[in-house]
Amino acid sequence: MRKADLVNQISDKTGIPKVDVLVTLETMFKEVKDTLAQGENIYIRGFGSFITKKRAAKIGRNIKKNVAVHIPEHYIPAFKPAKEFTAEVKKLQSVKEDAPNLDEEM
Repeated sequence: MRKADLVNQISDKTGIPKVDVLVTLETMFKEVKDTLAQGENIYIRGFGSFITKKRAAKIGRNIKKNVAVHIPEHYIPAFKPAKEFTAEVKKLQSVKEDAPNLDEEM
């Protein structure tokens, strides 16, 4: 699913104009980026957490030049789903796997 598909689905389910949904989503994405860039985490109960993970400094290798390169410690964004989120996805996936496949029966 792409962002445009998400905007269409939200608009269809809520009756909110697509332009307003798009502005809301873009604002949400921007706030998540800005908050993580400031070093703060975002916790959304029942959905998950947007966090920053610290990557330790390490020595990498430039294969073309065969030279060791120092990679400093840095932070990367990550998403950690809530337990309820994970359980629902697992439940839906198991339902899909357990459903009979009509092509196999024929």
